[in-house]
Amino acid sequence: MATINSEAVKEFLLNLQDNICKGLEDADGGTSFKEDKWERDKGGIGRTRVITGDVLQKGGVAFSHVYGDAMPASATANRPELAGSAFQAMGVSLVIHPNNPYVPTSHANVRFFIAEQDGMEPVWWFGGGYDLTPYYGFEEDCVHWHQVAKKACDKFGDDVYPRYKSWCDEYFFMPHRKEPRGIGGLFFDDLNEWGFEKSFAFMQSVGNSYLDAYAPIIEKRKETPFGEREKWFQEYRRGRYAEFNLVYDRGTVFGLRSGVGRTESILMSLPPQVRWEYDWHPEPDTEESRLYTEFLTDRDWLA
Repeated sequence: MATINSEAVKEFLLNLQDNICKGLEDADGGTSFKEDKWERDKGGIGRTRVITGDVLQKGGVAFSHVYGDAMPASATANRPELAGSAFQAMGVSLVIHPNNPYVPTSHANVRFFIAEQDGMEPVWWFGGGYDLTPYYGFEEDCVHWHQVAKKACDKFGDDVYPRYKSWCDEYFFMPHRKEPRGIGGLFFDDLNEWGFEKSFAFMQSVGNSYLDAYAPIIEKRKETPFGEREKWFQEYRRGRYAEFNLVYDRGTVFGLRSGVGRTESILMSLPPQVRWEYDWHPEPDTEESRLYTEFLTDRDWLA
């Protein structure tokens, strides 16, 4: 059996958090992240970093490493054979809500999970990905985002990007709205069929590519003039983001229901200002309506 090096995963994740925070601070141009280190009573540590800047209205980049002697019941609902297993879960998760409505919101996470029982081989897997949620659509930004995602996947097989792009489209979809959260990216979970070294390498490739995908979009759009209309629409669409995270997102739901997660760190993903308007629809032939007709659709951005 190949060696499972959880310490190497942890070291990578801590460095990834540092690198992403530095890149986002550079993109904001003047504000630093504030760090909150914490410990979990039942086993675990974390570093939650938050930023409130001029460009990045609200952002959080969190590292966590939690562990325990027995997996929570909510974690074994789909894997009953792991009930009672000792476990470790570690990862980096982030959400960035920019101030300018022409800069999209972005989300990313990479994670590692391992469960162990006496007399049995450990059960482990990697997961993660990233997705982009624009408020005003620019085709070149969407193409760039997916080009970087594809490049992160290419050396692992020709089928990897199409498979995880499709999974992302399926996962970040709101059935109650019948619309996607944004324009997708990558999503993978339960990854262990390649063996530890290759699976870990893929998780690293995805995590390291996030800034390459997002930072150029911030730089290109952050100075775009906007007014009350664009801000109103941004806050309205942020309501969709909050709905998805609170109703469907696996990490949010697991963290809140299991007691494993830390509430403040989990809810840092929510936008700072949100609005809901009853039965609102955009006027035809506007930039707001284009978001729905041309961007919130099932598209192959690299076709």
